Formats: sequence, structure tokens, C-alpha cells
Amino acid sequence: MTKSKLEYIWLDGYKPTQSLRSKTKIVSDFSGKLEDCSEWGFDGSSTEQAPGGSSDCLLKPVYICTDPAIKNGYLVMCEVLNADGTPHPSNGRATIDDDDDDFWFGFEQEYFLIDPETKLPLGFPPGGYPGPQGPYYCGVGGQNAYGRQFKDEHLDLCLDAGLNVEGTNGEVAAGQWEWQVFAKGAKLAGDQVWVARYLMERLTESYGLYVEYHPKPLGKDADWNGSGMHANFSNSLIRTAGSKAKIEEVCEAFRSVVSEHIAVYGAYNDQRLTGKHETAAITDFSYGVSDRGASIRIPVFTATHGWSGYLEDRRPASNADPYKVASRIIKTVKTVS
Repeated sequence: MTKSKLEYIWLDGYKPTQSLRSKTKIVSDFSGKLEDCSEWGFDGSSTEQAPGGSSDCLLKPVYICTDPAIKNGYLVMCEVLNADGTPHPSNGRATIDDDDDDFWFGFEQEYFLIDPETKLPLGFPPGGYPGPQGPYYCGVGGQNAYGRQFKDEHLDLCLDAGLNVEGTNGEVAAGQWEWQVFAKGAKLAGDQVWVARYLMERLTESYGLYVEYHPKPLGKDADWNGSGMHANFSNSLIRTAGSKAKIEEVCEAFRSVVSEHIAVYGAYNDQRLTGKHETAAITDFSYGVSDRGASIRIPVFTATHGWSGYLEDRRPASNADPYKVASRIIKTVKTVS
């Protein structure tokens, strides 16, 4: 009889930013298939998801992959359900209207690695700043790259787990990095982002570091870029538009619902979306070809491939929930016929 370790992962109900939670289930002779993962309960009163007098919540498995660090281990991403089986209010995945997987998403996850003793990003001297940003983006060398070993180990874990991480790079500030996930299907994209985040959070336990997802951890007035989670997206309409006017029609659909998008694009995002440091101001809406200072960037690829391809919403913050971001983008794009 073979024992397997299933790590059930879910999002708690904390506000304004949800956190990852997990617990381990031991099963015998497990097939490795999602359909053989049973629902499981947990104490919602300890995760801000239920009152103490009626605390049961349910975990519904929705995605599974190998746990690359655990022998006979699996990572099981779950949706949170109420005790009656309905989606919990904290369950952003359940709001995604993409059952046919027509929407493709590529999320670019930026983050800072923080030294818990100094509370500063790696590469920042106590009480001061390193040299100004510039050499750190895709930088090489001990004076430019801080935390590469962590970044590379996280990448290997993701690849060994079977996640579709398509690349990593150093970002514009010292101690700041990025990885990218792509999937055909909004729910799958969100699942893989969250599992990749889980692997990163767990890895910090071995390094004595922590990941900072705050979109402007150095302060809103600091002359440093913040951290985003740029959302690259397409559906059949965008991938086959064949028309500048049609692509611009999709972009224009976002103009009247700015507040609805910002509401789910991450807490404290006003500190990042200032109109500086490759951002559009949070109160504005703009789009343009190859414009990283716009709300939505029309990639050169799209413009030079017959106005067919994908778009990039640059507004989501690094602490945003990819499920909720995808859900809102899909709702807006679907208003265009």
C-alpha cells in the first residue's frame, strides 16, 4: 500500500488581500487524478470565512500537479465552498465565465524578496538605497542581481511540478524579480499562478526571506518602480480581429468600467498607478501601441500581425487575485461582439 501526501491549497477570507492556506491529506494508492481528490472540510472561523458557531467550509479540488519537493506528493488547488456547496464569497474562481476556455491569459508576476531583519529588499543597505534603478533590469553580476539562486530554484520547482512558467527575469529595482505563466483557459491560468505563488511562499521558509507583493513597498513617493501583475489576454475575437478598429473597440470597452476593474486589481494600487514609473494614473484610461505608460498596451506583435493577437492590461497590482482579474477582463471583453 502506497501512501501519498496531498497538499490542499486555498485562499482565505482576509481583506483587503487574501492569503494562501494549506493542509496535508494522506491517502492510500492514489491515482494522481483530480477526479479522485475528494472534497475536504476546514475551520472557516480561523480564516475569516465563517463564524465560530457555524464554522464548516468545504474545499473543492479544481487543479492538481506533482509536488516537486515531496516524495509521493501532490499539490491540489481548491475552491472554497459554503457548507451547502455554494461558492463562498471569497471564491473568485467561481465568478469566471469561461467554460469553453476561449480566453487565454499570460500573467507577469513581479515581486520583491525581503530580508526580514532589515525589512528591506535584497540589495538595499540598511538605512539607505542602492544605486538608482537601471542596471538591475535583466541584470547580471553580484552588484546588480540579488536573489538569483532563490529565483532559479523557484523556476525549477514550477517546471518540475508541470506548471507552464514561460520565463523569469530581474526587474527594475534591486531585489525585484518576475516570472510569467501562460494558459489557454482563464481558470487554468489562475490555478497555475496560485500554485506558483504557493511554491514561492514555501521556498522562502528555507531561505529565511519573505516575498513582498505590496505594489509599492518602498513607499508611494519613492523613485522606484512598483510591482505589478500585468495581464496579457486574448479570446477568439482578439486573436482573429484583423482590424485596428476592432482592437480599438475592445480597448474602448474598458473605458467606462475603470472603477470596476480597479476594485479587483489589488489593494494599495493607487500608490503604484501614479502616471510615473511605466504606469498610467489610476484616475485615467489610455491605450496605445507599445506604450508601457498606458492602461492597456497594444503589443507590437498585434499591430504587425494584421491587428490580430493579444492585449496587455498593465494595471493589475502584484497582490491582485488572478481569478478576479481574469473574471473582470472577460466580462468587459464579452460586451464587444
